[in-house]
Amino acid sequence: MADITWEAPFCGEGSSCFRLGTDAAGNGYISVAGQEDRYLTDSLEALRTLITDIKAGKADHLL
Repeated sequence: MADITWEAPFCGEGSSCFRLGTDAAGNGYISVAGQEDRYLTDSLEALRTLITDIKAGKADHLL
């Protein structure tokens, strides 16, 4: 398993809490809080683009 540095959980209303992390190799990680052993990983640039697009409303149709 990669040596991941996890941020504090981001929790919405209800019980949905997610964690973002990084490693020394420049990878970004997303996991459900409490399940950090199962994560999605990609480059930091891909994670940055995902967050920017979500903030811009490009995923609002999923709500």
